Amino acid sequence: MHNRTLREIVEGQTVISALADTSVRAAAIAMANSKIGAIVVVDDNGQLAGLFTERDVLNRVVAKGLDPDKTPLSAVMTSQLQTAAPDKPLSHALHMMFEGGFRHVPVVDNGRPVGMVSARNALGLEICQFEKELVERDHIAEIL
Repeated sequence: MHNRTLREIVEGQTVISALADTSVRAAAIAMANSKIGAIVVVDDNGQLAGLFTERDVLNRVVAKGLDPDKTPLSAVMTSQLQTAAPDKPLSHALHMMFEGGFRHVPVVDNGRPVGMVSARNALGLEICQFEKELVERDHIAEIL
């Protein structure tokens, strides 16, 4: 089974980002409109500063009783991130997610986010290829 690079996976993605002073509500609206589970937080130069996820909305905002209109992303984002370079294989990002217990890995080139790999979408092509291989194996078994 071909192990795609992260560059192949994020190819064509539009990076949805926000500045650290963006309100949680504005970020949540951007995430909902884009149908994504995480948004990268960047500084004024476009460099990765943090990550804000749907889990953060639940655990760091709603559960803590914070006002999403007054709470900036800087107060509730994850700033100590594990990132991956575009030339790394998908398996590298999946291993990071498994070991770290998270579902999103920003793909970063020279400090700038170029995409996001998530557990939700990362395996699409691999699952299709795996299913195809299973069907082929069953067919070969029938012939033998």
